[in-house]
Amino acid sequence: MDLAIRTRALRKRYGRHTALHGLDLNVAPGSVFGLIGPNGAGKTTTLRMLLDIIRPTSGEVTVLGESPRSGGPALRRRIGYLPGELRLGGRITGRALLRQLAEISGAVPAGAIDGLAERLALDLARPVRALSKGNRQKLGLVQAFMHRPALLVLDEPTSGLDPLMQREFLAMVREARDAGQTVLLSSHVLSEIQQAADDVAVLADGRIVAEGTIDALRLASVRRIRAALTDTTADAVTAAMSPVDGLDDLTVEAAGDLVRVSATARGEIDPVIRAIGTGTIRDLTVEEPDLEESVLALYARQEDLA
Repeated sequence: MDLAIRTRALRKRYGRHTALHGLDLNVAPGSVFGLIGPNGAGKTTTLRMLLDIIRPTSGEVTVLGESPRSGGPALRRRIGYLPGELRLGGRITGRALLRQLAEISGAVPAGAIDGLAERLALDLARPVRALSKGNRQKLGLVQAFMHRPALLVLDEPTSGLDPLMQREFLAMVREARDAGQTVLLSSHVLSEIQQAADDVAVLADGRIVAEGTIDALRLASVRRIRAALTDTTADAVTAAMSPVDGLDDLTVEAAGDLVRVSATARGEIDPVIRAIGTGTIRDLTVEEPDLEESVLALYARQEDLA
């Protein structure tokens, strides 16, 4: 099965500054792939190279089985793109603008524009220059989705959207995936990646510091653990837990008949639970981290290695 997006050793330099350091990406067709990273991580640079807006210093890129450089307009008509900095203006109405864009993007199914505008609560009769930032973002989303492209490339797509519209956008992404479309979603809004993406790559300083499924990223994260034990002593619990790898901030205290334990754990949780099990567990809380904590931990790890 051909990949929807494939990059090999992709590198981009601006003078002495290297924006991307040998990026390798594999995006399966019919999936939602998330690129996570702060501003300056290289997300937008990556997306622009996929669309031949800018060209790599070195490396290889294929999009929908073709080179972006040689694929030309025919390839671009198979892609829906929402840039991170969307600049729309003029006296033209939203509807008229979308009609013009439809002549470039290719055939738009009947009713698709109105259906998307209704879902996003967008008034297409208003002049573009009169629209708020959020409504311009909605207009950008309609133009990206309206021709039902094989690939959607969305850079910070929920910028300016209220929570209700963010939820509707995520529903649109899931529907696109279910219809066999591929979605490449770049964001620093970690909750939307967490809800939408099948696979994720974490970018930091132009490098991938981790990739895989959302669940795989959670395994690399910090979990907060609290337990209450009986039939043991504080010394015995301390002796059992101290050798466990990835355990931080361990506190073991005797409180009457109970031994109370709190700690943070990195990586696999099973060794920690086994160590706690030296006593009888009366109460146990393991707080699953959200993706934001996972990514922050990965950033910190990358800085430690630098």
